[in-house]
Amino acid sequence: MAEAPAQSLEAGEYPPLRGFKLVLLTIAIAVSSFMEILDMTIVNVSVPSIAGSLGVSPSEGTWAISSYMLAAAVVQPLAGWIGRRFGEVRTFVTSIVLFVIFSAICGFATTMPMLILARLMQGVVSGPMMSVAQALLLRNYPVHLRGLALGLWAMVVILAPVAGPILGGWITDNLSWPWLFYINVPVGILAALASWWLLRKRESQKVKVPVDIVGLVLLVVGVGSLQFMLDNGNEQDWFASTEIVVAAVVSVVALAFFIPWELTDPHPVVDLHLFKRRNFVVGALSVSVAYFAFSGINVVYPLWLQTTLGYTSTWAGFAVAPVGIVALFMAPVIGKNIHRINLRAAPTIAFCIFSTSLYLVSTLTDQASFEQLALPRLVQGIGLALFFLPLNQIVMSGVSSRELASAAGLSNFLRTIAGSISTAVCIWMWNDRSDYHHGVLIEHITPDSLATAAYQSQLAGQGFSEGLSFAYIERVIGIQASTMGANDVFLMLSVLYLMLIPFVWLAKPPFGAAGSGGGGH
Repeated sequence: MAEAPAQSLEAGEYPPLRGFKLVLLTIAIAVSSFMEILDMTIVNVSVPSIAGSLGVSPSEGTWAISSYMLAAAVVQPLAGWIGRRFGEVRTFVTSIVLFVIFSAICGFATTMPMLILARLMQGVVSGPMMSVAQALLLRNYPVHLRGLALGLWAMVVILAPVAGPILGGWITDNLSWPWLFYINVPVGILAALASWWLLRKRESQKVKVPVDIVGLVLLVVGVGSLQFMLDNGNEQDWFASTEIVVAAVVSVVALAFFIPWELTDPHPVVDLHLFKRRNFVVGALSVSVAYFAFSGINVVYPLWLQTTLGYTSTWAGFAVAPVGIVALFMAPVIGKNIHRINLRAAPTIAFCIFSTSLYLVSTLTDQASFEQLALPRLVQGIGLALFFLPLNQIVMSGVSSRELASAAGLSNFLRTIAGSISTAVCIWMWNDRSDYHHGVLIEHITPDSLATAAYQSQLAGQGFSEGLSFAYIERVIGIQASTMGANDVFLMLSVLYLMLIPFVWLAKPPFGAAGSGGGGH
C-alpha cells in the first residue's frame, strides 16, 4: 500500500514505517527498553554478592537498586519536556549512548559510594528513554497496529524483570557482578546505531520554551529528599534520626510548592494538567500501586531465598523468574485484541490472581520445595499480563499524539517512584517483622523449658557441645523469624492487591486513545 505523502501530515509527523524498517525499529526500541528495565532488576539477586565485595551490609547494598530508581524517577516526568525541547529521536539516541557509558563506569566501581553515584547517573540518563521509546514506537506504527505495538512493548517490559534475576544470578555465580553492567555496552551501541539510522530524518517537532528552573529545582529537591529518607531510614531508625526528619520535611515542603507552581507556570517541566483526566488518574495510580506490590515481591523474595533459605544467586533467579513465562506469551495476544477486552475486568481478575498467590506464598515455611516457591510465580505471570496492558491503555485514553511522551513520562514516573518506595518500605517491614518474631520466639528459649532441654539433649547426642547447641538454636530461630517476617510482607501485599479492585472500576469508558488505538469497555 502506498504511504500518504509526508506534506499532508502535521509538522513533526511522518508516514508510518513498514516492512523491514518497522521490524528493525521495533527490535531497536525493544532492546533499549529491555536494557533499561533489566537494570532495575538484574541487581536484585546479586545484592548480597555486591555488598560483600564492597564491604557493606545487604541492606546498604539495596542502595544500588533504589539509587537507580530515584534518578530515573526524577527525570521520567521531564521526558515530555526534554523530547519537545531537543527532539524525541535525539533524546532517545543520546540517552542510550550515555546509558552505555555509565553502565561501564558501574562495572568499574570499587566502592559502594562510587557504585551508587554511577547508578544515579545511569538512572538520570535512562529517565527519558522508556517514555520516549514508547512515544516513538506508537508514532511510527500504523494506527491499526498500535495495539499490537503496545503489546510488543509490554512484552519487553514484562520479560526484562523476569530475565533480570536469572541473568543476574548466572553472571554473579559464573563471572562476577561487574558484568551485570558490562553487558549493556555492546547491546546499547547496536540499539543506538539502528535507531539513529532509522529515525534521524524523522525527528519530532522541536518547541523551544523557557526552562522552568523553579519547577525543576523543586522536583529534584522534593523527590531527592524523599528517596534519601527511604534509602537511609532503615539504617538510622527512621524518625529517631534528625537527618531523616529534615529530609522528610524538605521533601514535603518542596513537593507542596511544586504542585501549584507547575499548575500555574505557562511552561511547566511536568504537565500536571493530565491529572484532570479521570482515566489517567485511575490508570496511573492503579499501575503504580500494583507495581509497588510487584516490586516488593521482586526485592524481598530473592533476598529471603538467599539470606535465609541458602539459595545461590542463580537458583534464586530461577525461583522468581517464572512470573514472566506465561506473561511473555500473553502480552502480544492481549495487545492485538486490546479493543475486545474489558479493561476494568481484566485487572480485576489479575489482582485476584496476585492476591491469592501471595496469600499462598505467605503460608510457606523454610522447608518449602523449589516447586512450591516457583509455582506461585508462574501463576502471577497470568495476572501480570492481565493488568499491565489494560491499565496502560486506560492511562492513554484520549491522549493526543503530541502528549504521548508527557503522559508516558508522568505515568512511568509514578510507577518508578512506587517501585523505589517499595524497595525501602518492604525491606524495612521485613526486618521489623523478623525482629518482632525473633523476640517472640526467643522468649520460649529458657533453661527451665522442657522443649529446649529436649532439643539440646538431641543435639548433644549428635555431638554438639552446650555452646554450639545454643548457637545452632539461635540460627534456627533466626531462620524461622526471617521466614515469618517475609510471610507478613507477602500477606500485606496480598491485601493491597485486593484493595485495588474497586479503584479500577472508577475508570470510565470509552477507552479509545488518540495515540494508541482503540480500547475495550
